[in-house]
Order: sequence, then C-alpha cells, then structure tokens
Amino acid sequence: MRHIAILGSTGSIGTQALNVIRRHPDRFAAEVLCAGSNADLLVSQALEFCPNAVVIADESRYPQVRDALAHTSTKVFAGADAMVDLMSMPSIDLVLAAIVGFAGLRPTLRAIECGHPVALANKETMVVAGAIVTAAALRHRVPILPVDSEHSAIFQCLNGEPTPPEKILLTASGGPFRGFSPQQLASATPAQALHHPNWNMGAKVTIDSATLMNKGLEVIEARWLFGTPADNIEVLVHPQSVVHSMVQFADGTVKAQLGVPTMETPIQYAFTYPERVESHLPRLDFSRYPSLTFEQPDRRTFRCLDLAYTAIARGGNMPCIMNAANEVAVRRFLDGRIGFLDIADHVEHAMLSAPFIAEPSLDDLFLTDKTVRNP
Repeated sequence: MRHIAILGSTGSIGTQALNVIRRHPDRFAAEVLCAGSNADLLVSQALEFCPNAVVIADESRYPQVRDALAHTSTKVFAGADAMVDLMSMPSIDLVLAAIVGFAGLRPTLRAIECGHPVALANKETMVVAGAIVTAAALRHRVPILPVDSEHSAIFQCLNGEPTPPEKILLTASGGPFRGFSPQQLASATPAQALHHPNWNMGAKVTIDSATLMNKGLEVIEARWLFGTPADNIEVLVHPQSVVHSMVQFADGTVKAQLGVPTMETPIQYAFTYPERVESHLPRLDFSRYPSLTFEQPDRRTFRCLDLAYTAIARGGNMPCIMNAANEVAVRRFLDGRIGFLDIADHVEHAMLSAPFIAEPSLDDLFLTDKTVRNP
C-alpha cells in the first residue's frame, strides 16, 4: 500500500489521480489532500477517501472545511505554509505535485528534502528552479517521476538505455488554433482558446497549449529532468496526440511511446513504477488512426515557444521571469483584459525589462517572481 499526498487534489491532474486511487484501493491510499480554494470538492474528496489530513490554501475557506469534516478523523489545515509543513509527514510514500504554477515549488522542494519520491506534474517547478530542484533530488537521493504525458513518454523510452539520447522529440497537439494566422488570432476569445481538441486540462494549461508556451515550458522541464541540452530537444506538432514523445539515439534509432490521450495512464505509471498494473482505460486502436502526421510548429505566429528557448539559453533567473510574466498574462487574457496575441508581448517585455541574475539563489527566485508579478 502506497500512501500518497496530492498537491492540487481538486484540479484536473488531482481528480484523475484520485480516479486511479479509487480503482486500486488495494494498492493506494490518499494520505494528504491539498487544494487551493475549491472547498466543496475538497470536502467531498475527504469524505470519500478519508485522508489523514487536508489543506485548503485559501484560509477564508478553512471554517467551511473544518466544520464539514468535524465528525471525521481527518485533520484540517489552512494556508500555503501548512501545505509545505505537511510534506514532512513520515507516513507519506509518494507526493504528486499537481499544483499549477509557481505555487508548487515550495511544497515540492520540502517533499524532496524530506526524502519523499515526487511524481511531478507541476512543470513550473522545474522551469523556475530546475538546477536547485535536481540538485536537491540528487543530494537527498529522491526520484522525480514525470507525470506530464510527454515527459512520461521520454522517461519510458529512456528506461533501460545505458547511453544518453542524441535528441528528444517532444510532441505537441498544436492546440485549438493550429494553422491560424495572426489576423485570426487577434480576435481569439478565451472560450475558443479553452476548447482543446484532444486533452481535458485545467484552464491555465489549456491556454498555454494554445500559445505553445506549454511546449516551451516542457522543453525547459525536459532539459532538467533528462540532462539534455535544449538545443537537442525538438518540438514536433502531432495533431492526433497518439505519439506522446520520442527519443532518438546515436545510431539513428527512434523510440516512441504511444497511447490514447489520457493523463490517467502516466499518473498510474508514476504511482506504480517500475511496475505496470492493469488499467481499465481504452486500448489504442490503430484502425482509428490510419494516419499519424508530424509537422514543424509555426514559431513566427506562436512566439511563446521561441521565448522559452531564449529563456533557457540565457539561464539564471530568466525562465523564472518568463514563467511569472506568462502566469500573469494568461490570467489577464482569461479575465478579458488583454488579447490572445498580447500574451507573448507581455512575456517578452518582462524578459527584456526585469532584472537579470546569472546565478540566482532560491530567495532570488522568489523575489524575481514577486517583482515580475507586481512591477
């Protein structure tokens, strides 16, 4: 029995992770559930899964959660600091880091420092502080198991290979605006951007997919997870989302991982690694995909991808600057305050104007994030 702490239990990844736990009660138990502000769903999850503890980050929702769980044995905490503190619980066997954005960094680092294996679905943690996080994982001998479908695919392709890859081929669906011109994108609405053709994801990740920033973040994450220079990570648009990513080796051989587009498969694999266990999910029916196509991304129209390559090439706190600016811009777009094309402009402006630090400490990164968000 593996006791799992879920950072972000009410989000898209968190709810799918609980589906995995629900179907394998003999293998997994929810030890800690942490949510942002969705008190109603957190309470419902706690009543079903009976975790040792829950955390609601929004402290104004604490009385609601506390009162609803008063008759249970589940301990209730509130605030971001509580989320970090609970990562030291010795009863935790694995932490699923599924909080979206920069907010996932502190609890993920604490989990690593406490020796807990991390199933990583929060790509921003590696984008902002990849050098610090990977060094901490090495120091504490903690495995980081990728949960993003693309990084899980790469991880599976590299499993058992004694030599590093020549190239990583990171696939992208192209999002809802694949093939659109800048003129068409100028009037794109949040509702259109949230209508992803293949994946069911949270709002922020879905907008990042539409701008290709999500793929840029994944390039940076892959650089740190697999120790591969960004110049050796190529993005390919694959509209069918069947090939989740590929790895090319020195002899020209390419290995690919394929499957139906669902996040439950990589979540379950991270939970059971190195085993594979039975899944109820549909099997890949190749007859439904008579053609699997690949194309180069339109980097001139979707500029966020190149901004991410620029950020990792510059290094230092530049990926942190980029990430913070993107989180702000996505929120403004969703709120109707800026247009779709303004997202890349906002990120580029921050990258040109925010103070650059070549070798940032963790405190420097927190200050950078705060500065970019509140100029």
